[in-house]
Amino acid sequence: MKFLKFLLAGIIFGVVMVKSEAVSWFRIQEMFRFQSFHMYGIIGSAVGLGVILIQWIKVKKLKSIDGKPIEVTGKPLMWKANLIGGSIFGLGWALTGACPGPLYTLAGAGYSVFWVVIAAALVGTFTYGALKKYLPH
Repeated sequence: MKFLKFLLAGIIFGVVMVKSEAVSWFRIQEMFRFQSFHMYGIIGSAVGLGVILIQWIKVKKLKSIDGKPIEVTGKPLMWKANLIGGSIFGLGWALTGACPGPLYTLAGAGYSVFWVVIAAALVGTFTYGALKKYLPH
């Protein structure tokens, strides 16, 4: 019962992803081939809204659900790590046709092949965890 709000948020997120065609393999391939603005519009809208909301949180000094102040801190720019990690992430996204967010949505929508992609993503995550101390950070 405690996590019902998160389940509801996940269901709403999944419906929005499917209805906006953000989980469509064809839309994602169009994006990587620069054939359509659709996905760039969705991503750009999300980034723009995120910037606006973060600034709003800072100005209004909002608090979390627990009543603690929300502190937004910057991270140092790590060129090498960002280029390598971003390239691996983009390659996986282009090859599978899905970024991590919609993987569960696609599996839940009945595309059972994405369970293989989810398993591969989890293996990659655990591999990163095991190799983290040897990687540039």
